[in-house]
Formats: sequence, C-alpha cells, structure tokens
Amino acid sequence: MTAPSPPPATPTRGGRWIQQWDPEDETFWNTTGEKVARRNLLFSVLSEHIGFSIWTMWSVLVLFMGPEYGLTPADKFLLTSVVTLVGAVVRVPYTFAVAVFGGRNWTIVSAGLLLVPTVAAFAVMEPGTSFSTFLLVGLLAGIGGGNFASSMTNINAFFPLRKKGWALGLNAGGGNIGVPVIQLAALAIIGAGGGPRVLLGIYIPLIVLAAVLAARYMDNLASVRNDTGAAKDAARDAHTWIMAFLYIGTFGSFIGYSFAFGQVLQNQFDRTPLEAAYVTFIGPLLGSLIRPVGGRLADRYGGALITLWNFVGMGAATGVLIVASMRESPVLFTVAFVVLFVLTGLGNGSTYKMIPGIFQAKALAKGLDGEEAAAYGRRLSGASMGLIGAVGALGGVGINLAFRQSFLSHGSGTGAFVAFLACYAVCFAVTWAVYLRRPAAAPSATSAVPEEKSQLNYAKV
Repeated sequence: MTAPSPPPATPTRGGRWIQQWDPEDETFWNTTGEKVARRNLLFSVLSEHIGFSIWTMWSVLVLFMGPEYGLTPADKFLLTSVVTLVGAVVRVPYTFAVAVFGGRNWTIVSAGLLLVPTVAAFAVMEPGTSFSTFLLVGLLAGIGGGNFASSMTNINAFFPLRKKGWALGLNAGGGNIGVPVIQLAALAIIGAGGGPRVLLGIYIPLIVLAAVLAARYMDNLASVRNDTGAAKDAARDAHTWIMAFLYIGTFGSFIGYSFAFGQVLQNQFDRTPLEAAYVTFIGPLLGSLIRPVGGRLADRYGGALITLWNFVGMGAATGVLIVASMRESPVLFTVAFVVLFVLTGLGNGSTYKMIPGIFQAKALAKGLDGEEAAAYGRRLSGASMGLIGAVGALGGVGINLAFRQSFLSHGSGTGAFVAFLACYAVCFAVTWAVYLRRPAAAPSATSAVPEEKSQLNYAKV
C-alpha cells in the first residue's frame, strides 16, 4: 500500500521549479494554487497566441501573392496544406517536451523558435522566389502549431478537474485568437500600403517579448515528469483515438477553414485580396472568443452533450453553405461560414473538456479515488492531448486538400462542403454511440463491471 503523500508545499520561486502541486486540494488551491495557476495561464496564452499567428501567417500572405508571384490557386492550397501538416505533426514531440524540459523552460524555447520561420519568410517574401522555396519556408512556419500542444499539456497539470473546461478553453481560445489577430494586422498594414514584410517585422520583437515574459513569470512543475509509460498507455487507449477523430471535426475544421476561407472567397466569388481580408478575420475571431464558452458549458452540462449538439449545428451550417455555393450567393455564404466558425470554437472547448473527464471516469471505475484518481487522470489526459491535438490538426490538412481537389475538378468548393457534411454526420454518430448511448441493462458475462460503471459516467465528461 502506498504511503499517503505529504500536503502540498507552497510553491517556491527558486530555480523556477514547484516541487509539490495538488490543485484538487481545495485549501491549497484557494490559498496558493489558483494564483500561481492563473499567472502561468496568462503567459502561456501569450506564447501560444503568437505561435498561432506565425503558424497561420501564410493564410494571409497567400492572399497578397498576386499574378507576379506565378502561383496558381492549387499551388496556394498546397502551400497552406503543408504548413498545416507540419503544425499537426510537431504537436506530438511538443507535448512530451513539457515533461522533459519543464513547462516554463519549453515555453521559452518554443517561443524563441518562432523567430526561425518569421525571419525566413521576411527574407523570401518577394516576386521571383520559387514555389519550392515558399514550400520550404512554409514547412518552417508549421512549428508555430506545436505551441498549442505543449501549452495545453502544461496548463492541464496546473488546474483542478472542476476548472479544466474553463482553463483549457481560455488557454486554447487565447491561442486561437492569434489567427484573426494576424489577419487584422495584415488588413491594417497592407491595406494602408505596407507590404507583407512590415507585418513580419512587427512580429519579431513580439516573439522575443513572449520568451522573456515566460522566463520571468512562469514555473515548471516537478510532478510533470517524463513518463514514456503514460504515452504508451494513452496510445493504447481507444478513447484517445476516438477523441482525436472528434477533434478532427472541431479543431480540424477551425484551422482548415482559417487557412482556406479567404482563398475560397477569392476563387469562387472573385473577391480581391483586400475584399477577402475584410471578412476572413471575423470567423476565426468569433470562433476563438467562443471557445472558453464551450469549455464552460461543458463544465456545467457535460462535454459529450455539448459536443453532440454542436455537430448538429455544424452540419446545418454546412448545408446552408452548400446551398449558398450552388446559388452563388456571397452574402449567405459568408454569414453561414462565420456561423460555422463559431460552432467550431464551441466544439473545440467542449471536446477538450471531455479528455480529462474521460480519464477521470476511468480512474473512478478502477476503484481509485481522491488524489490517486486525479493523478491517474492527469497522467493519461496530459499524454493523450498531444496525440489528439496532432490528429485533430490533420483535419485542417484534409480540408485544404479537399478544397484544392474541388476547385480543380469543379471550379468551386461545393464538392468539398458535401464531404465535410458527411464527416460531421459521422462525428455526431460516434459521439452519441460512445459517450451518450445508454449501456445495456446488465453487463454480459465477459464484461468487466468497472468498465460498465465507467461507461455510465461518460455522459458527464
């Protein structure tokens, strides 16, 4: 029998490491933990926010790469697909970097690494640069997508389960809002006669500032140790891959549409770069702002229930987009697209709240309780977040490739939207079947009772 752990000690600032951390202890949380967690959340959001801006900067840059750049619409969709792909893949090592280096330490490093793609883009952004060079620089920009995974894993460890929906939603929403911010900045700068290099030059000192503030104000948690066993256990758990699939439907949609919205307006409705830029930021902005609301609703009503009905809404909005696309109605198309963005944000918040809830339910079903159950949940949910975030972001790659093929084959995005509608229908069915459908009245002879109990609790995650 394991000896009881000592009560959490007050975090010390020396060495930037906190040796003991128990946010589920309400006394500790109210006297010390909440203040420390909120401070780390604030500066984590800042770094992740800039990471998202750098990751998605090509969604803006391609709008202003006119005929003099020699790129076709298919080239631009391929370029943004490559950027999205790298951002998805690097989320896996970024997740486990937190355990290897510490949350504060890795935030400093990951923020500093953003200088590489920003300076590279600053150097090559001019007509005459080869498409292969743009692809290479786009690959570098993908590292900005990794900041999300390390930030979410780090913040997940700081907050108690009852606060995770709000905290993770705020952390992710503050990061996601980097997408519309860079689009707004581009609109202001390029619309005023400045070039893309002015935009990139503004972000260089902001990257340095984020790294410095992380070094000054963030902490490492000693309890978040490198645990390869947790990674293996998370990879073997079916819920990791089920949630990854659902996250394709929510976050994959958000990031994919963020890259593609402006290009679709240009290619299907003949909007100029400036006209497209005037509206492309609205969807990502609202989708980012609403993400904490999705987390808060999931805290109150259960993430599975919110996610289920959110997919219904996403399917309905996509149906309207298909009609608007076929009727060539730019106003209806734009309104429906913005509504779809809002729903992706709500779904992002609710799905990420489900992750710690699922593993907590499994812990309780195993007969664990108290800090032991909380530690089990933190261990597996933290490890699974990198895999879920990576696979979910791959949905953005699929969206851009689907648009590319749709425009090559039909000259519009209608075919792609039909495929997306089918995907949301499958996501709805999976959410209902796995997390909300009532289990059998009595377990079979081969069923484990703990698993049955766990299933009964999934509707509350």
